[in-house]
Amino acid sequence: QRQLVESGGGWVQPGESLRLSCTASGFTLTYYAIGWFRQTPGHTREFVAAIRPGGNLYYGDSVTGRSTISRDNAKFTSDLQVNKLKPEDTAVYYCAAKIGRVQYISMTSSYDYWGQGTQVTVST
Repeated sequence: QRQLVESGGGWVQPGESLRLSCTASGFTLTYYAIGWFRQTPGHTREFVAAIRPGGNLYYGDSVTGRSTISRDNAKFTSDLQVNKLKPEDTAVYYCAAKIGRVQYISMTSSYDYWGQGTQVTVST
């Protein structure tokens, strides 16, 4: 059974950093594009970042310049580092995976596998 599990969420103060991890089980991420999205109540999932199998990186406007996505195929993981966190970064963060070439990498419909999400809360 192919699963993705996010970890690393929690409560942080504005200006701090957080590193989220996505771990795959039942399959290797080597040939998968990996995307990170976030969602707040009453809103659709927002694209945060993505990384292609070849290493090309993409970031959403809301985190560009203060976020880094990475992958470690040997460890079946992808990490998302977000710095200088703001209260508006508060959301449930999800990772997703799609094998092979992904044309629209920032769209939720492009991905086949999703994790259950991890809550990130940014407040004083």
